[in-house]
Amino acid sequence: MRPELLNPLFAEISVLKGVGNALSKPLDRLGLTKMVDLTFHLPTGWVERHRVSRLDHNDIGRTIIITLTPTDYRAGGSPRAPFRVWAVDAEGNGVSLVYFGKNSGWPRKLLPIGEPRVISGKLEAYGDQLQIIHPDHVGLPEEALQIPVMEPVYPLSEGITNARMRDLVGEALSRAPDMPEWIDASVLGSHGWKGWHDSLLSVHATPDNREARRRLAYDEIFSGQLALMLVRTASRQRRAEPIRPNGRLRDAVKLPFAPTGAQRRSVAEIDGDCAQNHPMLRLLQGDVGSGKTWVALMALLGAVESGMQGALLAPTEILARQHYETLRNMLSGVPINLAILTGRDKGKAREATLMGLADGSIDILVGTHAIFQEAVSYRHLGLVVIDEQHRFGVVQRMMLASKARLNPHMLVMTATPIPRTLTLTYYGDMEVSRLDEMPPGRQPIRTTVSSIDKLVEVVEGLGRHIAGGGQAYWVCPLVEESAVSDQAAAEARAEALRARFGDKVALVHGRMKGPEKDAAMARFASGEASVLVATTVIEVGVDVPNATLMIIEGADRFGLAQLHQLRGRVGRGDKASTCLLLWGVSGKGSLHDQKISETAKARLLIMKNSNDGFFIAEEDLRLRGAGDYLGTRQSGEQKFRLAGDADISDLIDMARDDARLLIERDGGLASARGQAARMCLYLFERDAAVGLLKGG
Repeated sequence: MRPELLNPLFAEISVLKGVGNALSKPLDRLGLTKMVDLTFHLPTGWVERHRVSRLDHNDIGRTIIITLTPTDYRAGGSPRAPFRVWAVDAEGNGVSLVYFGKNSGWPRKLLPIGEPRVISGKLEAYGDQLQIIHPDHVGLPEEALQIPVMEPVYPLSEGITNARMRDLVGEALSRAPDMPEWIDASVLGSHGWKGWHDSLLSVHATPDNREARRRLAYDEIFSGQLALMLVRTASRQRRAEPIRPNGRLRDAVKLPFAPTGAQRRSVAEIDGDCAQNHPMLRLLQGDVGSGKTWVALMALLGAVESGMQGALLAPTEILARQHYETLRNMLSGVPINLAILTGRDKGKAREATLMGLADGSIDILVGTHAIFQEAVSYRHLGLVVIDEQHRFGVVQRMMLASKARLNPHMLVMTATPIPRTLTLTYYGDMEVSRLDEMPPGRQPIRTTVSSIDKLVEVVEGLGRHIAGGGQAYWVCPLVEESAVSDQAAAEARAEALRARFGDKVALVHGRMKGPEKDAAMARFASGEASVLVATTVIEVGVDVPNATLMIIEGADRFGLAQLHQLRGRVGRGDKASTCLLLWGVSGKGSLHDQKISETAKARLLIMKNSNDGFFIAEEDLRLRGAGDYLGTRQSGEQKFRLAGDADISDLIDMARDDARLLIERDGGLASARGQAARMCLYLFERDAAVGLLKGG
């Protein structure tokens, strides 16, 4: 239960006077539903106004406060034309007050002819005339002193003005209580930071107060680090059954390559964790093709050698089935029972799998979220491996944990190398293993960049590639944030390529039914189809060694991490591979109209010059920011609202050390400072995250 001191901040915005259905919609779009959301809705700058008595060309470019008298209305010749109100100052100097997209009745009511009004707005030149577009304040002359000379500017949504937002924020701030200090005194003193309440008021009053902003950013980062450390502490206090491999099954796995040093090191780290009587929680980071699957298999076999069961959880059906086939091939000749369970499995096959899990005859289960549904019961679940961790929420992790007698050991994997800063920020409750070596024999992928106006030459080159026995992926552009539009782009490209290459072209996209996807993938994997046209549904999990050409259309519309993941679908055999990044989108106007941004140019250049996923990850963080880097976030985690990317990089280590100090030296949450820190957890709603994260 939230402390009474904080209850006013967590009241719904709807309790404020004047906040009805109409105003709730723009507030919802901004993610503002509670008072605390308003207090954390920080201004991006401010307007500085100048009180003047007469219109003067020297004030062009400045925001002025002036009393004017409307003298004439000038409607445009079309519905889209602006409506202008001609007004004069006390000396008869004139200015045009311009309104776009407004019914003429509204400015007429606001500015009646012959009646003085105090106006605030930015004075501009339009030819030899002065104009003010959409004055930000219009009122009676006696209200002039109510218009602030300095006013913070807030992020807005259609349907709410800055003045209304300022008033709402002011009401929320009036409810913000003083709170005991949770930051260590030495940290406060070294930075000269004020208390939380004073810092909050200061940021809204003077948006350029850098130290007040840093103080608030630190609070948010500190709350996250403290929550993660509490989770880790709680995890160590829970009991798990130790896993002690004997090599009986591991030694039977015959592979055509020797494991890398990084793979062996990671297996040793996992074995060390699993040998304890508290549950392992470890993150395995590895670039595309670094051998995460082999490490996961060794961990799963270790559990089976100890008389337990293992489960591998994948985010999509395509990836689950790919993992199943890969493990099945690697386990050839090994006496083990491997099964798969996805949402598609029905009837007798599903019942047989459920019975095998319950009676223990199934050793390792691969599947999607279906493997932790209520009907799924394990006889002795000892280890869970979660692939592409950031796509699963902590709620799902908790549900999986409930399937074991005690608490299962948990290994989470990501093929997206994560910069150290974000590893600490989002995975601070986990130990980390890093696969920073590539298996021998893998050749670097040659990457080239071209524009879509070379499409004819690209298709000709694709024809030569196919004629030589090669296979290729053609990934279609992210036209907009919509699966439907991506599907349309993929279908159109497949149709165009089929006109040239016939039934050698297969198509797969996210809106296809499971059997259709499988059939298309099977045709490509067998070599029956030479080209696989796809959306980003193939971003992870597709493994066809003979596919040595990747064409990514509209590459300028993808992020670096996604481009790197897509490129990783080729170069999986011993043949040289090529990735072609095409910028621009066919059928979207001329390339002259499709100007490429400087950021997009930088992304494509980085891809061209580097195959190092960890370097690319750091560059992606630099270009895109922490807010976008991880894509879909875990349920229970909240996006940083006060801390920017620079703040996270700058303050994460200090916040982590401060949180550790509180737990290890200052008595944890039971101490006086700990009670204050509990307030911080509630304030940033990390108390709920802690409760959920205890499930994994």
